[in-house]
Amino acid sequence: MARIIGVANQKGGVGKTTTAINLAASLAVLEYKTLLVDADPQANSTSGIGFDLQNIQQSIYDCMVGEAKAKDVILKTEIPNLDLLPSHIDLVGAELEMINYPQRENVIKNALDEIRNDYDFIVIDCSPSLGLITVNALVASDSVAIPVQAEFFALEGLGKLLNTIKIVQSRLNTNLEIEGILMTMFDGRLRLCNQIVSEVRRHFEEMVFDTLIHRNTRLSEAPSVGKPVILYDAESKGTINYLSLAKEILQKNNMTKIKQSERTLNSENE
Repeated sequence: MARIIGVANQKGGVGKTTTAINLAASLAVLEYKTLLVDADPQANSTSGIGFDLQNIQQSIYDCMVGEAKAKDVILKTEIPNLDLLPSHIDLVGAELEMINYPQRENVIKNALDEIRNDYDFIVIDCSPSLGLITVNALVASDSVAIPVQAEFFALEGLGKLLNTIKIVQSRLNTNLEIEGILMTMFDGRLRLCNQIVSEVRRHFEEMVFDTLIHRNTRLSEAPSVGKPVILYDAESKGTINYLSLAKEILQKNNMTKIKQSERTLNSENE
């Protein structure tokens, strides 16, 4: 059964979509069957992984407000082990359309439950807001990863997001955990960046990932050609950082041991 990780921060420009795309791609490259779910009406994860939005026939919107099944909407990407549940601009209207739904906070969870056993990981790129779609994503998730930019306003809005997570934990998804806070756009040459990382780690301690995502030109360029950075430049700092993050998440959840034992068992059966 897949571990579902929501990537969320209502503050824009913190590397949320970049993290969702490249974490999912890194897990796939490490041979874990992974689904990237684009739950953002801007559909940047969909275009950033190589799909033309004009050619998207069905999307997560159709799973949420229509009759479509997730398995019929999922697309194969050019990376083995990585699939995509795409988004579309239509998703912007989903919150209004779902307003009178019974248990409207569970719509994404119900859609993913049907395909959860097909994957090792499901990574959800959440909408940059704290609205109904993001709440849906948090209800569907086992944990949430929070990208935070290493800049002066790093903690701005983080308290509000953590408060929303607490509300979801208390009322809608008691099993929701914080996977970790991820410091992004880090520049080790700047004293301010180092001070901010130290301050965040002092405040949140073990909640902060050891991995830092450095500022990297190749990481910024990759979405423009519709590729995760690992396909765009396998030796770039961005690739190394996100592979490190994926391995840290695997170790944290003891998934490495589980996967290795499964492979051993499969090879013995063969």
